[in-house]
Amino acid sequence: MTLQSINPTTGELFATYEEWSTEQAQDVVCKVHQDYVAWHRTGFDRRASLMRNAAGILSDNAREYAKLMAEEMGKPFLDGIAEAEKCAKACEYFAENAETFLSRQPVWTDARKTFVAFNPLGVVLAIMPWNFPFWQVFRFAAPSLMAGNAALLKHASNVPGCALAIEKIFRDAGFPENLFRTLMIASKQVDALIEHPLVRAVTLTGSGAAGRAVASKAGAVLKKTVLELGGSDPYLILEDADPHSAAAICARGRLVNSGQSCIAAKRFIVVEEARPAFEKRFVELMSKAKMGDPFEGGTEIGPLARHDLRDTLHRQVVASVGMGARLLLGGTVPNHPGAYYPATVLTDVGKGMPAYEEELFGPVAAIIPAKSEAEAIAIANDTPFGLGGAVITRDLPRGERIAEFEIESGMVFVNENVRSDPRVPFGGIKESGYGRELSSYGIKEFVNIKTVMVYS
Repeated sequence: MTLQSINPTTGELFATYEEWSTEQAQDVVCKVHQDYVAWHRTGFDRRASLMRNAAGILSDNAREYAKLMAEEMGKPFLDGIAEAEKCAKACEYFAENAETFLSRQPVWTDARKTFVAFNPLGVVLAIMPWNFPFWQVFRFAAPSLMAGNAALLKHASNVPGCALAIEKIFRDAGFPENLFRTLMIASKQVDALIEHPLVRAVTLTGSGAAGRAVASKAGAVLKKTVLELGGSDPYLILEDADPHSAAAICARGRLVNSGQSCIAAKRFIVVEEARPAFEKRFVELMSKAKMGDPFEGGTEIGPLARHDLRDTLHRQVVASVGMGARLLLGGTVPNHPGAYYPATVLTDVGKGMPAYEEELFGPVAAIIPAKSEAEAIAIANDTPFGLGGAVITRDLPRGERIAEFEIESGMVFVNENVRSDPRVPFGGIKESGYGRELSSYGIKEFVNIKTVMVYS
């Protein structure tokens, strides 16, 4: 069996990789554990020095990594450069802050000395998706390695080249040879790795179905998990919002990564007074988004990562229109090679339609009308997902109140589109998963929070 890299722009196979047996993967687990034994006693200064080396490699080779992302999953070239540079910044951030985040915390008790310590767990298995093939790995790996853990990566099957490139980054940076390893295995082999006694925890970014499967298997063997799953992020456009500013925020949020992001804007809940002006400007901006070859300058929408993903998205659009949604833009599969789908805007989207109920993973926007702020909030929360969301209003205290107390999600932005940042926690609730990545909260997900009490 082989793993294949297929260019979604051309449909051409450009690389193959030998798939490992489960026995080969388990041998690697043992090697990773051996390097962990020494690594977890390595001081923060040494860990930080190597992590900064990794940051430098990412920055110096950003164009090379962007080319690989474009070839394997269709990411526009400039977006790939930005992704590599963002990974470098995450490495720098955790190199700078990990020791502070994980320092002893003294507690006043009746003991002579009491403190809370943060010790690494061991080998952490990461199961990662294709849409941000570098960033989603580094946002796990940088804090985990700085905390003293070791890492195994089971990447998506359509980005094996990216997976191996990331392994090489850590090795070239000077990390122990087997501290971070990529497993060239199929999804069906993951269960055996979760069950391996030397694997102490599992993190997954992916679909709800994958999250349930991993949580079930990990739960059966009592191993810690962090799950970052799908999202159908609501953007509330209130009646006082400036239509031009709101449309720009929403178009930017919908088209990030050609619409293939769990935190992309997906449901635009517009209070009726703002709807005519917002719709007009939003359609104008979406229609100007350039769809084309990822390597061409100005491309905002590359091909979707696979043809089957494009076909699923189109079925969701067709079904929604058949149920009463109105098509304002796009909605037609291009008649040329590549897994392309155009910027598409649906309006009059209502309950029961795929565009209302399901995650749309591509450049398709669903406009949902609301009569009032209260109805907009109710629609925003009428979803099994709870990852991100946004509120757009001229009244900042109003927006802050809605963001903090009313929207059921892990992240809410006021007057800006949702994005990840190493300085703040990233994650969701409900069927968007549990646990957090990034920030001081994320680095503590895979440590043993240990109480130590010393008596005379």
